[in-house]
Amino acid sequence: MLSNKRGFADNQDGLSAQLKHLHEVAALNFSFLSRIAVALYDSSTDMVRTFVYSGKTCGLNHYQAKLSECYSLQELAHSHGTRVEQNLSVFADSKHRHAYEIFEAGYRSSYTVPMLWQGQLLGFVFFNADRIDAFSPRCLSELDVIAQFLTLLIATQQSNARMLLATLRSARDMTHSRDPETAYHLERMSRYARLIALHTANEFGVDDDFVEHVYLFSPLHDLGKISIPDSVLLKPGKLTDAEFEVMKGHTLTGAEMVDKLMGNFGLSHLHHISVLRNIVRHHHEALDGSGYPDALQGRDIPLEARIVAVADVFDALTSKRPYKEAWDNDRAFLTLREMAGSKLDPFCVEALIDQRAEVEEIQRVFRENPFG
Repeated sequence: MLSNKRGFADNQDGLSAQLKHLHEVAALNFSFLSRIAVALYDSSTDMVRTFVYSGKTCGLNHYQAKLSECYSLQELAHSHGTRVEQNLSVFADSKHRHAYEIFEAGYRSSYTVPMLWQGQLLGFVFFNADRIDAFSPRCLSELDVIAQFLTLLIATQQSNARMLLATLRSARDMTHSRDPETAYHLERMSRYARLIALHTANEFGVDDDFVEHVYLFSPLHDLGKISIPDSVLLKPGKLTDAEFEVMKGHTLTGAEMVDKLMGNFGLSHLHHISVLRNIVRHHHEALDGSGYPDALQGRDIPLEARIVAVADVFDALTSKRPYKEAWDNDRAFLTLREMAGSKLDPFCVEALIDQRAEVEEIQRVFRENPFG
């Protein structure tokens, strides 16, 4: 059985560790504070997604929902206010999963604070206690400070991430303007990667912070193609053995570019750089060791690279290319299963296939225009 705990261990050096420390400090005065969780908001999709938490696990880890369907959160987003629920028993029979799961996990009161930065909604901070009537005015005042500090940390992290992504996307876009891949390939495959990461998170012991970074970094997987000459990159037919060796070099070149850009722009300290580097260098490795550039096998291939490999192959199969028509999903899924165990991670393959409805929604939203 394949396993990979490295992604989770990596997170302990970042926001997850900082949140746990804040929780420990707060619990010195408020021992009933059993959970602090952060969810991020994506305005482009109206999606609220779990991100990091401290405390016992519950059914809301690896969870996402549209803000428009979470009426109380939507109200907070509009009013910029906070919400205290001193007795969560009112949610015991709730039909809303987020409310029901919180009660089922044993939490009996909650305090919710929207994270606002420069007029924009970043997400929400949730404080949960294991008894009713837990939140006194003094407690709420101190939790407000923690919420504001978390807002500052996340705003800073997102600013750094935007700087990093802007730097790398500039280089990537130079490549993609030459690459024959379709316009929405990166949009689709990055969302497939997030689906796979989300639905294998429990299996591989990783958290939502890792899932989010796989999504952010997966579009950069072919960064090194900027070094491939047009005669190889744009060749419509099958590559010769010599040309294929040239093409394979994009993985090493990409990893070198990541290291140089991180150093030149002073970004080497950023959280999860190893995830980016592993995606760029290892997304063409194969479980049986037949991949490149390092012929890694099985669990030696970083989890993030195994995830991106499945997402990339699936979108290539279901997309039209100059040399092939797009396959339907059934044929593509069958091929993924045939490759599972030898080339592709079987858990990642099944995670994608099991989310067929979400896969088809991604395909609908990011459908290619046949007229260009």
